[in-house]
Amino acid sequence: MGKSTTAKMLSDRGCDVWDADAVVHRLYGVGGAAISPLRDLFPDAIDEAGVNRTKLKEIISSDPSALCKIENIVHPLVAQDRAAFRQNAKSDILVFDIPLLFENNSQTEMDAVACVFVDSDTQRHRVLNRKTMSQIQFDQIVARQMPIADKLSKSDYRIETDTLQHAQEQVDAILDDIRRKLSHA
Repeated sequence: MGKSTTAKMLSDRGCDVWDADAVVHRLYGVGGAAISPLRDLFPDAIDEAGVNRTKLKEIISSDPSALCKIENIVHPLVAQDRAAFRQNAKSDILVFDIPLLFENNSQTEMDAVACVFVDSDTQRHRVLNRKTMSQIQFDQIVARQMPIADKLSKSDYRIETDTLQHAQEQVDAILDDIRRKLSHA
């Protein structure tokens, strides 16, 4: 969708950005807090580098209950990290890059929500060009997510990432609006 690029734009404009995916990578890395509990459930998914994401994806694909078990371990750890970020952040605007914001009902913790989006064909093309997942894995992920139209209808702001310039213009307009509202709060 362009979330990472948009998050970088926001960071470049003075916002503190918390990235859920980066937190999960830390939790899954050597010494990460998710390693031990995941090893207890899925020992084949752990190797010398931490969680082997390829093996974890295979487990999720073959065992319908695996994802829920993983989420029950990882989501509380992610929530702890998010709370620590919020407590220590210095910027007037905090940005939380959370791919499953609505699916996990985390929007209730936010003052406003900006949904980053692009048309489905562009999304599919971008993701599959990264070569980090198969077409089947992509389709499984999209099937578990709330439809983008629903996310957009629940969002306060929209950032369409069809072009870099268009995304930058929208980010600037949103920040101007938020800072205007903060100055009148």
